[in-house]
Amino acid sequence: MANVKVRTRSGGEQGTVELDDAVFGIEPNVPVMHQVVTAQLAAKRSGTQSTKTRSEVAGGGAKPFKQKGTGRARQGSIRAPQWRGGGVALGPKPRNYSQRTPKKMKRLALRSALSDRAAENKVIVVAGWDFDAPSTKDAKAALTALGVTGRVLVVVDHDDVVTQKSFRNLPEAHVLSAGQLNTYDVLVNDYVVFTTNTLPTAEPAGDANESVEAAS
Repeated sequence: MANVKVRTRSGGEQGTVELDDAVFGIEPNVPVMHQVVTAQLAAKRSGTQSTKTRSEVAGGGAKPFKQKGTGRARQGSIRAPQWRGGGVALGPKPRNYSQRTPKKMKRLALRSALSDRAAENKVIVVAGWDFDAPSTKDAKAALTALGVTGRVLVVVDHDDVVTQKSFRNLPEAHVLSAGQLNTYDVLVNDYVVFTTNTLPTAEPAGDANESVEAAS
């Protein structure tokens, strides 16, 4: 197992912690990550786009002109697709874009993403945030002290409302509770910051490493 230094909010060191090889030490499976992320993004699509067919467009009940003798092409309705203001042929209708993804595939994708970040030394563990009150300024200073640059995913306890409020206004930070940890958010951020309480392990079953966002 790889060891990672446990940091304090001010950037100091407070011992070490072992990263579970089953979560942070596997060979990343790129095709599985791609499939799971694609499914997550597809599930976020609203699928509410809709166009009217010729049967749904108002008007056009009468034949625009007689069938023969005008020298024009025969027409049955001014609401046919070839008319301006007519219905749309083969246009989009509301649909559900979600894809079914097996749980084992979601777990493998998440572990692959975490292993990729761990291999790049971009997994950081802090002992605790210990904010007295919500403070964006203190959250920004903490990330600077930890040497975090770029986009960062901060994984906190579900009940740690103070920390969530401290980080949520930082444009470069994305806050998730441990149960919401998912492949897409790990991959889209440069760093992942855990606390010792939210650090995922392979056991027991049902922990953060097996939880994925409902969108996936």
